[in-house]
Amino acid sequence: MSGSRFRRAPAALVMAVVAGTLFAAPAAAEQPTSTRMTSIIPAPVSAQPNPRADYEITGRTAIHAPREAKGVADYLVGVLGSSTGHKLRIEAPKHNPKHGINLVLGGLDRKRGPEAYDLDVTKHGVVLRANADRGLFAGVQTLRQLLPTKSDARRHGWRVSGGTITDEPRFGYRGAMLDVARHFFTVDDVKRYIDLISQYKINHLHLHLADDQGWRIEIKSWPRLATYGGSTEVGGGPGGYYTQEDYKALVAYAAERQITVVPEIDMPGHTNAALASYAELNCDGVAPPLYTGTDVGFSSLCIGKEITYTFIDDVLRELSALTPGPYLHIGSDEAHSTPEPDYLKFIERVMPIVAKHGKTVAGWHEFLKATPPTSALPQYWGTTNSNTEVTEAAQRGNKILMSPANKAYMDMKYDPSTPLGLSWAGYIEVADAYGWNPGTHMQGVPESAVIGLEAPLWSETLENIDHIEFMAFPRLPAYAELGWSAWSTHDWESFRQRLARQGPKWTEQGVDFYRSPQIPWPA
Repeated sequence: MSGSRFRRAPAALVMAVVAGTLFAAPAAAEQPTSTRMTSIIPAPVSAQPNPRADYEITGRTAIHAPREAKGVADYLVGVLGSSTGHKLRIEAPKHNPKHGINLVLGGLDRKRGPEAYDLDVTKHGVVLRANADRGLFAGVQTLRQLLPTKSDARRHGWRVSGGTITDEPRFGYRGAMLDVARHFFTVDDVKRYIDLISQYKINHLHLHLADDQGWRIEIKSWPRLATYGGSTEVGGGPGGYYTQEDYKALVAYAAERQITVVPEIDMPGHTNAALASYAELNCDGVAPPLYTGTDVGFSSLCIGKEITYTFIDDVLRELSALTPGPYLHIGSDEAHSTPEPDYLKFIERVMPIVAKHGKTVAGWHEFLKATPPTSALPQYWGTTNSNTEVTEAAQRGNKILMSPANKAYMDMKYDPSTPLGLSWAGYIEVADAYGWNPGTHMQGVPESAVIGLEAPLWSETLENIDHIEFMAFPRLPAYAELGWSAWSTHDWESFRQRLARQGPKWTEQGVDFYRSPQIPWPA
């Protein structure tokens, strides 16, 4: 299995991922610092290396940051401390920063947006400037890529590549979705995934919290959803669920890494776990057995029962109170057992419930049949580049989130020999993941109507964190670059070379990545 370990990662592994403290990479020739400056993923707007301006981090290096940037400064202390072994201190900002590592808020053109940043590395110090925490955090992820591997640092010191970078994102929404319903993943597993995706400036994590095979979030007004509906998974494993405190901890952990959590409760289909938990949600009043298979489209909430909407109101009320982000995702796909008139009635009834709880409704693109308001966020997952309902929604003013299954689904196999994943949407090697343009993919949907892209990872065949890593890496950085970098920077040959240089750092971090034969990984 391409050298994969495929074991259940211990909780302690999460604490090591940010800095990459595990599994030292094999010795290799040192990467020139100027090459590191031009090897960043996602590619920045501009990078100008200056090999004579490298800055070395030592035990005397201080981080200068205003009080408003304390969260990013604390994060940077943790990253650099675990990497370098130096316990860096945070000091007050300097009026004219030159020495040390300086986080500066303000001074950029506001039109560049809150995630824009400028990074200047000289032999005297580092200046990272942004208008908001989000920009500083994005710049920190770039700064991390300017550091050597541990093996290089042991020989040559912790030298940051000298030069200047100017950067800002192409799309405001750059997401990854994790299906925790088909198989359950622990809080530590999800935290590790958050750490990994944040390194590539992913800023949304969509959690698929409920499906036929499991209900994964505690709802206090309907407790059997979690305790019974969450008690199994695909293949009949023990399942599991997040308490509300668990979920709040995940939301806070993500927020510290500038990631917005988007929770999804799929409905009216994909609901067998709920139907099995409460008989009254079924039209005949009889609860079906728990389900551990992988078929889709066979379940449906009872559209004509008023208790269905009491249930949905309670679930969305509790989930909204736990979720500071703007979106609640109601799924709404593959409702094959719900007659279309009932489906339309259901969506039209549920959308105002989402709004009542102060959230913006998101859903898979099928819910466009009900003509949601222009504030709604449809997520396109089809395998063609044309869809009348999506085109009409874009023309009305809806922003479209791009997740075409044959391009962006990370649960698709890399090739026929891949030991994990599915292939119903085709095989997606790294070149396929990188080789499409989310701004022009859909006929009749201009780039101005695209809010961004999201790479879903469904878990029918994935049982542990190693499986997640194997399917997400090295493809996720390709999606991150499609979302962040200007299309003018898009170049497969450049990307595959830059991606290869991520390999040794992933090895240090213990990432169980797929060594795609398309990428010239270092020996």
